[in-house]
Amino acid sequence: MVEGHDGQIPFHELPDRRTIRKAVAASAMGNATEWYDYGAYAVVSVYIAQHFFPPGSASALFWTFAFLAISFVARPFGGFVWGPLGDRIGRKHVLALTIILMSAATFLIGVLPTYESVGVLAPILLAVLRLVQGFSTGGEYGGAATFMAEYAPDKRRGRYGSFLEFGTLGGFALGTVVVLTLQAVLGEDAMMDWGWRLPFFVALPLGAIGLYLRSRLEDTPVFQELEDEGEAQESAVGGLKNLLREYWRPILTMSGLVIPLNIVNYTLLTYMPAYLETKIGLAQDRSLIVVLIGQLAMMALIPFCGGLSDRIGRKKMWAFSLIGLLLLALPMYMLMGVSFALAILAFAVLGLVYIPQLSTISATFPAMFPAQVRFAGFAVTYNVVTSIFGGTAAMINEGVVSATGFLEFPAVYMMASCMIGIIALFTLKETAGASLHGTEIPESEPSDYGAEAVAAEGEALDATGR
Repeated sequence: MVEGHDGQIPFHELPDRRTIRKAVAASAMGNATEWYDYGAYAVVSVYIAQHFFPPGSASALFWTFAFLAISFVARPFGGFVWGPLGDRIGRKHVLALTIILMSAATFLIGVLPTYESVGVLAPILLAVLRLVQGFSTGGEYGGAATFMAEYAPDKRRGRYGSFLEFGTLGGFALGTVVVLTLQAVLGEDAMMDWGWRLPFFVALPLGAIGLYLRSRLEDTPVFQELEDEGEAQESAVGGLKNLLREYWRPILTMSGLVIPLNIVNYTLLTYMPAYLETKIGLAQDRSLIVVLIGQLAMMALIPFCGGLSDRIGRKKMWAFSLIGLLLLALPMYMLMGVSFALAILAFAVLGLVYIPQLSTISATFPAMFPAQVRFAGFAVTYNVVTSIFGGTAAMINEGVVSATGFLEFPAVYMMASCMIGIIALFTLKETAGASLHGTEIPESEPSDYGAEAVAAEGEALDATGR
């Protein structure tokens, strides 16, 4: 921690608001590019099943989601490479590389030959590109969250950090909007024939915009301070060893929280379109409308929840979300099968109860590690757990529901994960308002957060013209 300032950085040393907004935009845009791919892949999954696997195969949709999970196999490797590298050479340089890889691989999915053209080579090529995407994502998400958290003012890290997840849902929603628009303009036959390729082409300009925004920023003040004081990791391998040896407790706590975060996320946002179409019988356009309305409602609430976490703390936000999902998941899934209107309502309720988790990721997880291992701690932990529980969520849900006919299984799966999260929450340190500078694990005092602390920081920044 910085001495003489109660652990806080003097206001005159903070980045100005314009720079903070640029950092927020650069992080959110890159994250939107990353999750646009997952959103587009999910909503065109029925088309992918028809083109990349043997015609008429009863398990084609299952394998489509299995290929979604393939990208998650590479995410831990990306985390082990990009995370320590980001603590060694800086957050900015790693984020430039990951967004190039991600957008290029997504674009190339749109030009792949189909099973009808090249046989088994088609799914092999799809798998290769999904692995490239997963490897890049292993550094993109943890890096973007760390980048944003280290640029944000301490008392408003929740609000600013929430815009990273605004980008996440924006990417998902954009994928849904693009596909809905193409379906309306082209019609079902053209979409099945060639229109399904077009959504993947959008990733290239999105990636170019994100790269441009990131290239115009310096690295974070926290990392620059580490470099100036000679405390940055001397080698990526050494940093990884230090992380696993010294910080296994926050790794375990974060793992317990990432399990429900990911199972709920990929069940609601990735598996839901196919679930509504194939299991409940909604038309494809209606299933996408259900998800899109829920996503837009979630986006509207994200900044509010992020700002609220600066006032009441992160732990209370997570407790509300985990307990709420535990109680509401099953009744909401039962409502979905009743009617189109109730499906919209049920999805929206689950999405809104989930938001207190999603909106505080960037404020909660980077603060669990000190600056010198922060990128690696986030990237390694998040991506290892996500590869196991997030990437497989759609595949497991589809496999169990198809095999048993138990339509409420996704709700039960979410409920079980929330119980794990509740246990992990007891070991989480409150970090709202705490400084992320220094080589010690951050932990806040009651005076570090709350409405008065947030207002005092705002007044001080206003007084300095920032």
